[in-house]
This record gives sequence, structure tokens and C-alpha cells, in this order.
Amino acid sequence: MSKTALVAGVTGIGGSATAALLVEQGWTVYGLARSGTRQDGVRSVAADLLDADATAEALKDIAPGAVFITTWLRQETEAENIRVNAAMVRNLLEAFPKAPRHVALVTGLKHYLGPFEAYGKGSLPQTPFREEQGRLDIENFYYAQEDELFAAAKRGGFSWSVHRPHTVIGKAVGNAMNMGTTLAVYATLCRETGRPFTFPGSAAQWTGLTDMTDAGQLARHLLWAAETEAAHDEAFNIVNGDIFRWQWMWERIAEWFGIEAAPFDGTERPLAQQMAEDAGVWRGIAERESLAEPDLARLASPWHTDADLGRPIEVVTDMSKSRRLGFTGYQPTDDAFFALFEQLRAERLIP
Repeated sequence: MSKTALVAGVTGIGGSATAALLVEQGWTVYGLARSGTRQDGVRSVAADLLDADATAEALKDIAPGAVFITTWLRQETEAENIRVNAAMVRNLLEAFPKAPRHVALVTGLKHYLGPFEAYGKGSLPQTPFREEQGRLDIENFYYAQEDELFAAAKRGGFSWSVHRPHTVIGKAVGNAMNMGTTLAVYATLCRETGRPFTFPGSAAQWTGLTDMTDAGQLARHLLWAAETEAAHDEAFNIVNGDIFRWQWMWERIAEWFGIEAAPFDGTERPLAQQMAEDAGVWRGIAERESLAEPDLARLASPWHTDADLGRPIEVVTDMSKSRRLGFTGYQPTDDAFFALFEQLRAERLIP
């Protein structure tokens, strides 16, 4: 395989981390986003994947050996999620004049938990989630993305891999699913206003076991699968490798920010409600501290954090399939949070 890659969704959490790893490993990297990218070492490609002709024009002179699809667009209904996100995968994979050797698609644990409209409801598979557990009997845009990938692979003769992370920890301003930065902003607001740092989610999440995925861990997994023949044409879970309970992690995060974690009384207090009137407070902090982003909506995604922390079941992900094939990556989740917080502070996104 030529060491030329295209990362679709390069400005997102997973995409930017993947591009950075590939550059570090000596790959020639093209980064595709609607407005392009300024990431160091990455060749910018600006294209809207919903515009098939524009995508084909943007990619007409690019022949990557590997393609990493780390992008999606949230819509109002699951039917629209399916239409839009399937079209993005289809338009991308039909745009290359020459088929790549390998295509990796990033989806997630909604494969097991259901789409946003039915998230964590109904009859769900047992935890820990394992790749051999089949699709739920419900429409899901992840399944539609996979079907586009499988059809394109059959036509083009390339290998594929599907990667299912759980709540990715990493930096990306303007990202729709960003728990790490959301919690950093929430902790900063609690410290500023003196409000209690209150866990927003369910008792099941507070006391149950869970796991997460660092963006760097996801990037290493994507590269491993692309370069490992035994991992071709397979779907994988990808998490950090540790498990924890939020009643422990919440204290760890509070300690990092120099605040006290409020006792949890079992009542859900969603961040979407707690942070509903905080845009002005954040703008004031940003102006006083000369922060890089004064718009709270571009940093925090309370709705997504609420969805994850409000689930009525514990969520634990099995990594045995990857381990058996030789992937040994491991990342303590508290260290992943702390590294993100340090990065956010260094880049003047939090004080």
C-alpha cells in the first residue's frame, strides 16, 4: 500500500488525531473538510461530500492508498441521518479515479445502542458489547454507512475496516459530539460562578461500569487495521482498555479543576438545562482571559454529553477481537481527560 492517505472529516476529533498520527508516521496526508484544514503537515482538500460533482472534482488528482472516513452530519430525524450520511460515504468512494487499497469507516456504539431517536431504549444486547452481536432491528445511519462501504468495496476490490469507538476524548472546536471539552467548559463555569459541579446523568451511569476512547487510541487503531492484513474486512470495537465508574471519574475531573464534586443524589440534572443561560457568562470569561473562542456553542455540546451520561444501562465494550489480532494499544481514560484539559489550556480555549 502506498503511504498516501485521505482523511475525510479532518477537522473533527478523530480525523485530526488520525491525520496527525499519519504525518508523524511519514505518510503523505490529504485532509478533507468542507472548508479545508490548516493542520500542520496535512494537504488541504475543501469539498462538500453532499455534492458528488464537487467532491469528484476536488479528488480527481488524488490517489490515496488508504482512506479514513471520520465524518458525519447530524439531521433532525433518523431517516434524514440515513439519507445524508449514506450519500456522503457513497459520494466520497465514487469520486476517486482509482480505487484505494483500504478504506476505514468510523461509526460507534450506536451500532449496539440504537440511533438518537431510540438511544439506549428497547431490547439491547448484553454488555460487554461484542462485534459478533448483530444489528438491531431498527433503522440506523451507521448501518447505512456500512452498506455503502461494503458495496463500494465489492465494486472496487479494496479491503475495509469498521471502527466503533465509545465517546471519543479529544479536541475539535465546533464539533457536535465533544464530551471532554464540554466537561472542561462546565467545570470552568462552576468554578467561575460558584455553582456546584453536579453530575448531570443517571444513577446507572454514576454507579455502573463504563469506558471511553481517546482520539489518539482511535487513530492508532485505524492505522493498525489499515496495515494489518488479518484486520482487513472486519469490524472492531475500539476503547481505551480500562473501565471506570463516573462516581470515581467525576472526583478526578473536579480535582483537576480545583473544585469540589457535588454529592450525587440520584436526580438527573441535564447539562442542556444547567448551561442554558451560560453563553453570556462564558463570553465574559473569554474576554477577561483572552480566550480563543468566546462562543459557548462552538465549544460545548451539552445534548450529546447528556445522552451519554443519561443512559439507563452500563456500557462496557469488549476489545478481545482486536487483542487476538495483535492490537495492544492502551490509554488510561483519566490521563486522556487530563491531557485534553492541558491542551485546551495551552491553546487558550479554557483559562
